Amino acid sequence: MDLDQRRERILGAFLRDGRLTSIPARAAKRQVVLEHIVTVFEPGRKFAEKEVDAALRAFYERDWVSLRRYLIDTGLMAREDGLYWRTGGYVEV
Repeated sequence: MDLDQRRERILGAFLRDGRLTSIPARAAKRQVVLEHIVTVFEPGRKFAEKEVDAALRAFYERDWVSLRRYLIDTGLMAREDGLYWRTGGYVEV
């Protein structure tokens, strides 16, 4: 199975109608999901915490705070002075 097939299989297992059904417990699967989620944040733009929370709640109403923490902890986003910005993940060019 190639990487794209693996990615699609993981996303299919954890997303329904574009929303997260649960946060994967395994770090490798969680990383795939987080890399998918971070694409909603435009690279090069800073976001207020309220904007980040709204975007993450659209994916997972139950625990968007954990999603935000995971994005920071994995280096996909950074935070300073109440502003967040994307620092990793796939970018289509």
